[in-house]
Amino acid sequence: MSIHSTAIVDSKAKIHASCKIGPYCVIGAGVELGKGCHLVSHVVIEGPSKIGSDNGFFPFSSIGLAPQDLTYAGEPTRLEIGSHNEIREFATINRGTVKGGGVTRIGDHNLIMAYTHIAHDCQIGSHIIMANAATLGGHVTVEDWANVGALCPVHHYVRIGTHSIIGGGSTITRDVLPFSKTSAERGTHAYGLNAIGLERRGFSKERIKKLHHAYRLLLTSKLNTSQALQKIKAEADRGEDVDLLIRFIEASERGVIK
Repeated sequence: MSIHSTAIVDSKAKIHASCKIGPYCVIGAGVELGKGCHLVSHVVIEGPSKIGSDNGFFPFSSIGLAPQDLTYAGEPTRLEIGSHNEIREFATINRGTVKGGGVTRIGDHNLIMAYTHIAHDCQIGSHIIMANAATLGGHVTVEDWANVGALCPVHHYVRIGTHSIIGGGSTITRDVLPFSKTSAERGTHAYGLNAIGLERRGFSKERIKKLHHAYRLLLTSKLNTSQALQKIKAEADRGEDVDLLIRFIEASERGVIK
């Protein structure tokens, strides 16, 4: 067993001899770690938590701590994690509550990315991706092969169906259909030139005037992007800033926000 000299491991923890415990990790009583688990550094795991084999825990992940529930009164609830999961930096996974069945479960082969939160009594299947800062309220069920996008808050008791994908930044308050693509409406727009910022950076009035004109053609005319570009390119003395704008748009592979 490889345990760094700065790690603190409770004598009541059960750790397989093949595990690697990195610097400044803290492992509490009631923790069981299966073979091949690797705690990179600064990982905290409290029990009761039963963790399978070949799981990776990255710095500052917080695993198996008490649930964030006002009714929790220290009951011996638990966390169960399967095998071959990757749990990235600052992820938090809480134990269950008595009223929720007493256990939070996570299956196998999941990627739990940085800043993800999995609350008490969640039931997480296998082959799931939870992108950065995805946040599950209590009692959420995520079925196998689902993909929860970055910055998605999911309301407690929601079910996320198998093989579904949720677009980043979507607020989920009801169940997500299996096999679906689900996303919030994307209402993002460009509202004009950052004139004040450019002025603070020393842009002359003439440079800002030329950019204003180009932006009016792009954003407020009835021309589509291609037509607006043609009109802008046809004008003499556009200036280097407008040429940069043209090159940026022409190089775009995903299209530009207008």
